[in-house]
Amino acid sequence: MAIINNMERTLILLKPDALQRNLLGEIISRFEKKGLKIIALKMMRLNDEILKEHYSHHINKPFFKKLVNFMESGPVVAMVLEGVEVIEAVRIICGPTLGRKADAGSIRGDYCMSQQQTIIHASDSLENAEKEIWRFFSQDEIFNYQKIDFSAVYTDEELEK
Repeated sequence: MAIINNMERTLILLKPDALQRNLLGEIISRFEKKGLKIIALKMMRLNDEILKEHYSHHINKPFFKKLVNFMESGPVVAMVLEGVEVIEAVRIICGPTLGRKADAGSIRGDYCMSQQQTIIHASDSLENAEKEIWRFFSQDEIFNYQKIDFSAVYTDEELEK
C-alpha cells in the first residue's frame, strides 16, 4: 500500500550510471538529509521481463531497446522511501527527466545532461508507486520501524492527518 498512517511510500531506482559515477552515497544522503525514511534498500540486476513491465509505457518507442540495454548494463539500487507527500517531494529532489534542463540543486540538475542517463527513477503517482514497490520488493523486504527524528521533521498535525 502506498499510504500507511498518513505516510506515502515511493520507489526509487538508482540506475547503472549512478553506480558507475560513484554517486550512490551522495544521492541516498540527500533523501536522508531531507528527513525521509528508508524502509527498503537492495542492489539488484534487472532482466528483460521486469524491464518490459516497468517500462511498458515506452515499449513501442524507438528508444526502448536502448533503454533496456542501459538498465541491464549494470546493477541498480532499489529503495522505498516513506514520508508525508513523499512522492511530490522526491520528484522535486530528482528534478525533470532531461538533466540539462533540471534546476541546479536537484539530483539531475547537479549530475545529468542526458535524456537517458538520468541517474535515478522515482515513482510519479500513488498508483504507480504501489505497483512499482511490489514489482521490486516483497513484503518481507520492507521494514516498518520508528524513525526518532520525525518529530523534528514534521509537526504533530502533519503526522496525525
